[in-house]
Amino acid sequence: MRLFLSLLFALLISAPAFAAKPNVLLIIADDLGYNDVGFQGCKEIPTPHLDKLAARSLRFTNGYVSHPFCSPTRAGTMTGRYQHRFGHENNPAWLPEDTIAGLPVTETTFPQLMKQAGYTTGAVGKWHLGAHPQFHPNRRGFDEYLGILGGGHQYFPGDKGGVEYTIPLNRNGKDEAQTKYLTEQFGDEASAFIGRHAGEQKPWMLYLAFNAPHTPLQAPQKWLDQFSQIPDKSRQIYAAMVASMDEAVGGVLAKLDETKQSENTLIFFVSDNGGPNLAAKSGSNFTDNAPLRGAKGMVYEGGMRVPFLVSWPAKIKPGIYEQPVIALDFLPTSLAAADEAGLTPKNLDGVNLLPFLSGENTSAPHDTLFWRTNGPGGNNAVRRGNWKLVRLGKAEPELYDLAADIGETKNLAAEKPEIVKELVGAIAEWEKGTIPPIFQSPKQGPKKKKK
Repeated sequence: MRLFLSLLFALLISAPAFAAKPNVLLIIADDLGYNDVGFQGCKEIPTPHLDKLAARSLRFTNGYVSHPFCSPTRAGTMTGRYQHRFGHENNPAWLPEDTIAGLPVTETTFPQLMKQAGYTTGAVGKWHLGAHPQFHPNRRGFDEYLGILGGGHQYFPGDKGGVEYTIPLNRNGKDEAQTKYLTEQFGDEASAFIGRHAGEQKPWMLYLAFNAPHTPLQAPQKWLDQFSQIPDKSRQIYAAMVASMDEAVGGVLAKLDETKQSENTLIFFVSDNGGPNLAAKSGSNFTDNAPLRGAKGMVYEGGMRVPFLVSWPAKIKPGIYEQPVIALDFLPTSLAAADEAGLTPKNLDGVNLLPFLSGENTSAPHDTLFWRTNGPGGNNAVRRGNWKLVRLGKAEPELYDLAADIGETKNLAAEKPEIVKELVGAIAEWEKGTIPPIFQSPKQGPKKKKK
């Protein structure tokens, strides 16, 4: 009997604790083109580490974020709610004295809920949810933080630029020097967080928000050399930035393997929006959103359909998932994975994806998805099934069948007036639960003339 108990104890302590709460890792790229990673079909920019992650993930062919640009997407992801419900529809200016421009303190956040679920929480990278101290990550649920509080930053230490882009990094409310190429530093910090908490009983949640490959276009020489065959200079630097981010992701995945945490870590990977079309500024369109129409800032598919992966080797089988999902789903899915679904607020727009991904629920996770820019009366889009309606301000609505026309090239509004009426009505009903933007995006002033 004693021998039996000893063997049983040995088996228990050596078996992987997959019944335990998983770690949660949310990785967000910044302005990554839909077709600019290998697992999406890109041949020009090798991304072996992201491709490795994709191979052990569910890849979502209809994965969306809740807004076609920066801060609003992050506000939605951090709350599981359409950010239009609390007026966070624009990018906050870099104004540390502004108590309005940021994620409202009345909103409950992803990390706050994960802390209630027993998690250690950390954030690394771009915040962009308000510069006032009340909006600081440490005051919104993160135990640890290193990153940039604004919308962007120079990539190399000592580079000159606007005030927001050259301020020191911020660690837990205090300045910290940038020591290396920023993407590399963020990757190293994320790996260090994973290593620090590897041996603890508490699970962890880490939000890794790269600012790459967002402008300014700056990349290490070793990666520029790898892409010297690309004739367009902007595209060459952009490719090098994507490759550097891929390398940083590889370091994080290696740390998970090294610390034997890979199997029971739930990983989400998305871009915050589609790739920008900066042809007018750079002389080229250096991102690739093919086969989608549009780009960052637009409510066509190229603005908010993004590379989208979910990995949890202990529970989720790799493959392809084709039903529409949205980054608002990350929060309730994480709470359910932690067996803490009871903590899920009742007012969320996101849903727990786990029963859909396991096949337990074969219906679509969402009946309808919505997008809006520029407040009420601005630009709207709604997707219901394969039908998508686009309404740009006061222009006539456009209707597309995404199953047959992913590039939104054939407007079927005149042929399907009953569907147009239904979807316009759906927007009107949804907008009853939203409010106008509570702050505006900063406007660029006129450029100074060269003397």
